[in-house]
Amino acid sequence: MSMFSTGVLVLTSPLHVLPLRIAPVLTSAAQLVERTLYVHLHPGLNLGGGGQPRPVFIPPAVDLSTLITRLYSNAADVCAHLDVRVLLTNVHAPPAASGGSGPFPTPQYLTHSPEVLLTDFPLQDPAQSHQVTQCLQKYTGHCYVCSPALPSVLLHPQIVKLQGEQEAGLKEPEEKVKPLETYTDVVVGGTFDRLHGAHKTLLNMSCLLATRRFLIGVCDQGMLKKKVLKELIQPYSIRVQKLHEFLRDVKPSLQVEIVPLDDPLGVSVVDPLLQCIVVSEETRRGGEAVNRKRIENGLPALVLHEIQLLKDAHHSETEEEKISSSSLRTRLLGTLLASPKAKPHLPIHPYVIGLTGGSGSGKTSVAKQLEAFGAVRIDCDKLGHQVYEAGTGAYQKVLEEFGSDVLNDDETINRRALGRKVFGKQERLKALTDIVWPEIARLVKDAISQARNEGKDVCVVDAAVLLEAGWTYMVHEVWVTIIPEEEAFLRITKRDGVTAEDAERRLQSQWSNSELLEHANVVLSTLWEPEVTHKQVIKAWNLLQKRILETRQ
Repeated sequence: MSMFSTGVLVLTSPLHVLPLRIAPVLTSAAQLVERTLYVHLHPGLNLGGGGQPRPVFIPPAVDLSTLITRLYSNAADVCAHLDVRVLLTNVHAPPAASGGSGPFPTPQYLTHSPEVLLTDFPLQDPAQSHQVTQCLQKYTGHCYVCSPALPSVLLHPQIVKLQGEQEAGLKEPEEKVKPLETYTDVVVGGTFDRLHGAHKTLLNMSCLLATRRFLIGVCDQGMLKKKVLKELIQPYSIRVQKLHEFLRDVKPSLQVEIVPLDDPLGVSVVDPLLQCIVVSEETRRGGEAVNRKRIENGLPALVLHEIQLLKDAHHSETEEEKISSSSLRTRLLGTLLASPKAKPHLPIHPYVIGLTGGSGSGKTSVAKQLEAFGAVRIDCDKLGHQVYEAGTGAYQKVLEEFGSDVLNDDETINRRALGRKVFGKQERLKALTDIVWPEIARLVKDAISQARNEGKDVCVVDAAVLLEAGWTYMVHEVWVTIIPEEEAFLRITKRDGVTAEDAERRLQSQWSNSELLEHANVVLSTLWEPEVTHKQVIKAWNLLQKRILETRQ
């Protein structure tokens, strides 16, 4: 069967059985859906009973909250590529007077239009297949805006029978379903970078708990300084947009307010209407700090509702054991973050990578690893030395512009003396780069031409000033190496033996990581042990080979 972009999965198994079925159901669904999987919960729904079932209110219950956590945890394990969203419009205590319209007076619009309907409903008689799929189509049409004749798939025949299910004697629990206490106004805080299963668990649980308003504090610039690979965090506006989109799908009846979080406590300590804050075991102390401040401010303490952290079954030795945005950002290193711009003027042989990065970022070590894989390394720092040699065009122009007092006794240019003449003087520095950069660019082009003549496949232009000099027209892709400024400071002072003041000046004079990343197709970081960087470079090189093959087909 063909793949679909978006699907709606209607889960009908009884609540006490569903936790065991989630993983195999999601595994089967992931074979049909490739982008967004909406999950609609209706435990006990009978799609084969003869009549046409209608959506009903599902009361919020503790077991249901446990199920949702289990669902997102399993999704992270078996179908991490899917954007899974558990829909909660029908999860609501039945209102005193609903007028018989149920939870969906009109079908709900979803951000992504469904293309296929799925269900775990167990088909007892194959002859009922058509009846059940029709029933599923009508039922889902009552709930969500979708085409009346969407393809429908019964996943149950594809699910391996759970071993020992009968032996375990699964029975309907005798005790009553424990209701989940709800609150009018609920608050959470976080970075919410690239929404993942742990974020969605937090958001879904908050939506279960909130009956009127959901307030979210989203970390802004001041709260991002200590985050791992903070330069790769999505802009605040994008994160807010993704939150609104997700919550509009999950529970459109909620009043959602999203505000920037510039300090750890935010508006949670001044909003008198708030009743509950949702935390994890990791952020519980922050919730307790919020309550201390609220009491200081004469406000009642909030109920702390704690949810469990989700384990990351795919984490590496350098990543956290829990599902986290930091780990996801780490996994972006070496991958293609932005597609290269089309440059029809560039020959496809050799494929040219422009590699740049700030001082101390490990750019040279990455360039050497790429060279070991077979790339031709073009060292622009070495070429820069060549253009100052006597007899070159740049040599004479430098003397004319800056005077002969920049010469050593042997008539070679003293680059330290020249540096003193331009340091902190923007106009003089520009006069120098206007002489030197075009000469370096000419030598780079010569080196690329030579590599082409020798049949080389890949060139790496190793250039600290690749972007400042405007040399991106010579390369197919821009790769950037980054490390935190504090780490760069330590490396520069140790490696070059310069003073703290000089190191600081050097860092301030170069482009920031954020500025470099605006132009990057691929990002690498040498923050960790050399073997971690090496794995990034291997991944980047292997993915590059695939892209090169695609461009030449």
